[in-house]
Amino acid sequence: MDGKGRTALVTAAGQGIGRACAERLVADGWTVHASDLDADLLDGLDAASVQAVDGTDADAVAAWVDPHPRIDALVHAVGYVHQGSIEDCPPEAWRRSMAITLDSAYVVFRACVPRMKAHGGSVVAIASVAAVKGLPKRAAYTAGKAGIVGLVKACAADYLRDGIRFNAVNPGTVDSPSLRGRMAELAKTMGPEAAERFFLDRQPMGRLGQADEIADAVAFLCGDGSRMMTGQAMNVDGGMTV
Repeated sequence: MDGKGRTALVTAAGQGIGRACAERLVADGWTVHASDLDADLLDGLDAASVQAVDGTDADAVAAWVDPHPRIDALVHAVGYVHQGSIEDCPPEAWRRSMAITLDSAYVVFRACVPRMKAHGGSVVAIASVAAVKGLPKRAAYTAGKAGIVGLVKACAADYLRDGIRFNAVNPGTVDSPSLRGRMAELAKTMGPEAAERFFLDRQPMGRLGQADEIADAVAFLCGDGSRMMTGQAMNVDGGMTV
């Protein structure tokens, strides 16, 4: 896992899984450049360079990437969870979901790939177990994350000869500020205990995942131990897909 002498870019690094990934790569010796839409959330990532970046804005992403002539790993963690069935998802919510989750991956990958072609590297996208297993009230989210897995597989095929590996990690239900926000929203109609049980019941292990457990998988995919892996979607889901 030694990242000494290597450079990694991490998006959505302000909190949750993205934050855990940035911290893990820093601990492994990587030089980390971290971004998030909310600059305040990047406070405390003192061992990384940090910058506020909108991952859906191609110009903003290009300005963030341009100062880094060599990128050895990219971890893309930008995403948005819309809660509801397709009937609960008006067109504007659908478009927002696709823009944040899927379009951002297109924008960030496209900016970074040219800088990785000369020497190879690893791209890891945070997808979701929802990409491979239908979950209730997740129509737009599932579509976006399934698109992430499809994009990863397509890029893996396109850039195999350039030595760039593309893989995805599919987390299950992970305890994070984002999840706690969705619990709070659901609690308005179900009550706090029922809202928490709604998420906990879908985890066969009987507990929520932790962000650092996802970061462990990401660190593996960034490093040399996974050098024979590309085009894969690794489920780190507490048994949801057993």
